[in-house]
Amino acid sequence: MARRDSAASVRAGAVPGIIVNGALLYAANVWPGWWAVPFLTPSTTRVMDAVNAAWIAGLVANAVYLLVGSPAVRALGEMVVLVFGLLATLRVWDVFPFDFGDGSFDWALLVRIVLVVAVVGAVIGLIAQLVAFVRALVRLGRGGPELRHP
Repeated sequence: MARRDSAASVRAGAVPGIIVNGALLYAANVWPGWWAVPFLTPSTTRVMDAVNAAWIAGLVANAVYLLVGSPAVRALGEMVVLVFGLLATLRVWDVFPFDFGDGSFDWALLVRIVLVVAVVGAVIGLIAQLVAFVRALVRLGRGGPELRHP
């Protein structure tokens, strides 16, 4: 039998999500800043809006999860976050703001592989969250506990 997420477990995961997304936003935009990373080129400015939007979407989604611990809301929020992340990943692929120099290892190829894995993972995640959302709505239609608040 599949385990259902309780409102408490949905909320419990929200706090670390808020902390991580807030830390990433601060580290990339304030200190030390993306410009302190030696292999990022000035064209990184062309991807930062999309990357920041993905982190902000994650932060906002997790803040909503603190208020509404519903699995349906969680699934919908995760779909939104995945779309923002997918768009940011595609933007990074397009701009590719990296310069790894002339090393003996092909870091650019490795980063491209990681970006492909991220895109595939986001698409799989979107499908999984869509299924979770529909299942939560079906349970809700049957009078399930999805929207009960503490």
